[in-house]
Amino acid sequence: MSKQTRFTVNEPNELMKWLIAEFPEKGRNAIKALLSHKQISIDGKAITQFNHPLKQGQEIVIEWTRVEEAPPMIGLSIIYEDADLIIIEKQAGLLSVATEEEKEQTAYRQLTDHVKRKDAKNRIFVVHRLDRDTSGVMMFAKTEEIKEKLQSTWQETVSDRVYIAVVEGKVRKPEGMIKSWLTESKTFKVYSSPTPNGGQEAITRYKTLKTSSNCSLLELRLETGRKNQIRVHMEDIGHPVMGDKKYGAARNTLGRLGLHASILAFTHPGTGKEMHFESKTPEKFTRMF
Repeated sequence: MSKQTRFTVNEPNELMKWLIAEFPEKGRNAIKALLSHKQISIDGKAITQFNHPLKQGQEIVIEWTRVEEAPPMIGLSIIYEDADLIIIEKQAGLLSVATEEEKEQTAYRQLTDHVKRKDAKNRIFVVHRLDRDTSGVMMFAKTEEIKEKLQSTWQETVSDRVYIAVVEGKVRKPEGMIKSWLTESKTFKVYSSPTPNGGQEAITRYKTLKTSSNCSLLELRLETGRKNQIRVHMEDIGHPVMGDKKYGAARNTLGRLGLHASILAFTHPGTGKEMHFESKTPEKFTRMF
């Protein structure tokens, strides 16, 4: 038999009765196995009930080769997918892409496996990254053309990019803007200069949402997207991101980096449609206040 067979229902019936009549050479147990393994679908929906009612005109598709269920993704969930893009919600602790130390357990690797299950030729392309210990919304492209289009027009395409951060100390100024020039050392640490020094210009706007005696909850909007920009700028104003020892933090009450990518809004590079994705602020953050 072929791997897949399609039928059109000619008259009302029960699924099991129809299957037995259509395939008299197969036993009831073999037919039940097809149902339990979700190999029979009606009008695109997998059916497992043997007494499912059939209506005239419905399409029945039987997958003769059992499709193995995809393993659960670890540290991420897909919140949107189309022919061009995959939008995910990444948990803190998961790498965006591989490093010398970790090549398997990354968002990139898991999403590559995900798209290749549909077609071995499919690929995933990195558009931007979140630090390992930063959670929240992240975007990948499914074609090189879309990736290049997004990266070359990033400033115009992305209309809003918001982070929520728990920072050390009580930020007294309700809101403000931080502007500096960032350079990266050979040890991969980013340094900030208040004056142009050949580095990349970086602008972060912040708004204080809540404060306590020893920490603050901030909303941060990026006008530029530089590596470690928020972490460096929070150190600049004397309020490092909680848990960020690399950039001046003294405490880690959260047990993780206090940074979450909350909103990503952009113009879809393929359709021109305005897209908006939002990830809820982690409860660990709000419990601090």
